[in-house]
Amino acid sequence: MVQAKLWAMTKHFDGFPKNSDFELKVEELPEPKDGEVLLEAEFLSVDPYMRPFSRFRMKEGDVMIGTQVAKVIQSKNPAFPVGSHVVSNSGWRTHTLSDGTGLIPVLSEWPKDVSLSLALGTIGMPGLTAVYGIEEVLGLQKGETLLVNAAAGAVGSVVGQIAKIKGCKVVGSAGSDAKVAYLKELGFDEAFNYKTVGSLEEALRKASPEGYDCFFENVGGSFSTAALEQMKNCGRIAVCGSISTYNDSEPQTGPYPYFTMIIKQLKMEGFMQSRWQHKHPETLKRLLAWVKEGKLQCREHVTKGFENMPAAFMGMLQGENIGKAVVAV
Repeated sequence: MVQAKLWAMTKHFDGFPKNSDFELKVEELPEPKDGEVLLEAEFLSVDPYMRPFSRFRMKEGDVMIGTQVAKVIQSKNPAFPVGSHVVSNSGWRTHTLSDGTGLIPVLSEWPKDVSLSLALGTIGMPGLTAVYGIEEVLGLQKGETLLVNAAAGAVGSVVGQIAKIKGCKVVGSAGSDAKVAYLKELGFDEAFNYKTVGSLEEALRKASPEGYDCFFENVGGSFSTAALEQMKNCGRIAVCGSISTYNDSEPQTGPYPYFTMIIKQLKMEGFMQSRWQHKHPETLKRLLAWVKEGKLQCREHVTKGFENMPAAFMGMLQGENIGKAVVAV
């Protein structure tokens, strides 16, 4: 018998999450039956989507949703031998009994010197999100100018680097001077701290006086309003996230951008990476190749200890991380 630790959401979040919204529990897991495997988490992901998705994907008392990289420690399923690693949607738990459904084996060609935690970041869901937003939604072309906000986060930092690989001008916005310095290291053409600029509109104009062909939107709210005014005619916007609104107790209202969208003939499309699931194996191999070639730099904000899952989650929502936020068990 294995004891599994898990974090449950005791009640739906009201505004910003609090420590009292989470409870650490322990449960005994039976031995695997035929076709089952026992997984042991090595790295767990904390992501912005968990905050809004918890409202409609979870009931009070449920284990917090999320992905993890786990090691198979017992197996009665030949598809998942003992010692192999998988990406699993097991949520915030140290051990999981699985019948194999939904388990994604880590790429067989994964290099020994690359941390498996990247399967939750650059070579995982955030990387896939970046690729599909750029290629499938925006159709970004060489020579175009791209704006990305939350640019030092798990998705934004990959977006900017892929846009540079494709020969584009990239402007990034982030929430600290350290993050702006990181964006410069990554090769962003322009980067600014939205918290310290006198005027967001002026900062956007200064970074690209000719405007923006494409906007990869992670933030929403007032940033979005300002950015739409700086779009070129027939500009394209990929709406990936709206982190500035996730913790609101009352929904934000207006201004409403429809007239700007009409006059500039803008195209705006929301998306999730799961739409292109059939392309995941090929896309993950492309991302891994870029990492191996040194074209994609990966920075992680690693919190140690499963007991610190809520703190890591809340810290990520407050923007404490540069790059992907993960918890190492």
